[in-house]
Amino acid sequence: MHIKRLIGINGGTFDPIHFGHLRPALEVLTALHLDEMRFIPAYQPVHRDSPSATAQQRCDMVRLAIQSQPKFQLDTIEIDRGGPSYMVDTLRSLKQKMPDATLVLMMGTDAFAKFHRWHDWQGILTLANIVVTHRPGEPLPNDGEVGKILRAHWVETLSEDHGQILDLPITQLDLSATALRETLQKREPVDYLMPQSVADYIRQHQLYQ
Repeated sequence: MHIKRLIGINGGTFDPIHFGHLRPALEVLTALHLDEMRFIPAYQPVHRDSPSATAQQRCDMVRLAIQSQPKFQLDTIEIDRGGPSYMVDTLRSLKQKMPDATLVLMMGTDAFAKFHRWHDWQGILTLANIVVTHRPGEPLPNDGEVGKILRAHWVETLSEDHGQILDLPITQLDLSATALRETLQKREPVDYLMPQSVADYIRQHQLYQ
């Protein structure tokens, strides 16, 4: 079977974007031979507090962070739509725009552990495949509901258009946007934690102070 164009989906608040978002995305892109990886900033995240930076500023930072990687794209679909950002709606819109594409949704083990509580998770699996990224040797969430979902959908390699769950060991950087915001608030250096262009933008716009 000829695999269609493979499009990675990396959703998040990106408040701010940092190497913990970028390095795993590059490893997924490379390991799965994706044609592109789309970074999709949430307008209004459903599971967390409102972002500190505006939608525009978060998009600007993503754009700066990914400019040197030609297969990374900023997609403002959730920002343009407004309202709460449900991944199932986003995937549905992307599928309408790109019917010839296979969508691969990236998520870490923390997110996947709660996947059974996501809005219409069944719908997500009818629209996309999922790649769960984890530290080498780290077991996947395997208990209860989410364990059942994993056992029903897990594959070693992607062969279908949707409904498959794959796992991928990656370089997991122990970085969180929350901790970075605190570092910035204390006016401590964020060098080597995020692209210099993003650090410069944050300083220039006096964000997270």
